[in-house]
Amino acid sequence: MTTITAAGPDIQSARAREAANRRAVRYWLYAVLVVMFALFLVGGGTRLTDSGLSITEWKPVHGVIPPLNEAQWQEELEKYRQIPEYQQINKGMSLEQFKAIFWWEWAHRLIARLVGVVMAVPLAYFWLSGRLEPHLKPKLLGLLALGGFQGFVGWWMVTSGLTERVDVSQYRLATHLLLACVIFSSVMWVARGLAPHSVGPASRPTQRFAGVMVLLILVQIGLGALVAGLDAGMAYNTWPLMDGALVPGDLFIQSPWWANLFDNPKTVQFVHRLGAYVLLAMAVWQFVFTARREPGTPHAARAGALLLMITIQAALGITALVLVVPFGWALAHHGFAILTLGFAVAHWRATVGPYPVKTRLVAAGE
Repeated sequence: MTTITAAGPDIQSARAREAANRRAVRYWLYAVLVVMFALFLVGGGTRLTDSGLSITEWKPVHGVIPPLNEAQWQEELEKYRQIPEYQQINKGMSLEQFKAIFWWEWAHRLIARLVGVVMAVPLAYFWLSGRLEPHLKPKLLGLLALGGFQGFVGWWMVTSGLTERVDVSQYRLATHLLLACVIFSSVMWVARGLAPHSVGPASRPTQRFAGVMVLLILVQIGLGALVAGLDAGMAYNTWPLMDGALVPGDLFIQSPWWANLFDNPKTVQFVHRLGAYVLLAMAVWQFVFTARREPGTPHAARAGALLLMITIQAALGITALVLVVPFGWALAHHGFAILTLGFAVAHWRATVGPYPVKTRLVAAGE
């Protein structure tokens, strides 16, 4: 803990300066979250439009400049013609059709670079100007490093669809999405920890339950990534029945049996549905649990809000399913999942309480 000796008005001034620094850092991190959310939306659109393999090279710096003339566009299209997706699915695609998928992937990569800039430049400013509390420095530096690693993971995902497959590996897609969710959640955790809290921390059991909800949401998002990677949402578009039954047949036709959990579209969709039911039931339980342990507090109100958000998310998923996954409804389902995750993390952080003040202010002469 740092001790600052001050007298009279200087104490209030130092405290105000400390609060102002926390507020500035918090607003910056909220801005990072906004840009990251845009990245999630464009990434979801890229997947839904099957645009993710349109750029076949990883050029972290030069790739920010798109094709600028007809010759450059033809060069990009020719590279795309060399991969299995074009040869087996999109053979004969016109240049205009190629541009439509190219712009989705290019925008996704551009916003990813923007996230890096929005994270790195203000971090350097706050660090060099002495506005960062010491305990924040390793956390924020670690998040910046994770963001750079995420770029590599994204390219690792793309390479899975450039030689033998006509799409990317669902395993790598899930890894890419879950790492992005971990980064998003971590930024939210730090930002919310810098905010003033209207009430004190909740009881330990309430804190643990809030953390479990975050973990369950992450698992459900991962299951959703497997569904997206296998296009499993297109196979069975009835609810609540699936193939005319609550528990359809042929769930474990592959060997070994556990491979069905990742490679069998019917099983993957079924498990994702089960995950949604479990998550909704747990949200109800958490609301009742928190309302009883923390009656009349913002903690209980936020548990109710999280239950509402998870209910809306389930409704979006069902709607997208029965309408055979139209772009708008599917993207809404994807985007609202990220909003729900962010709120769940903020709720968890609020039950734990803010970061303690690391500076102790004493009057001169004490």
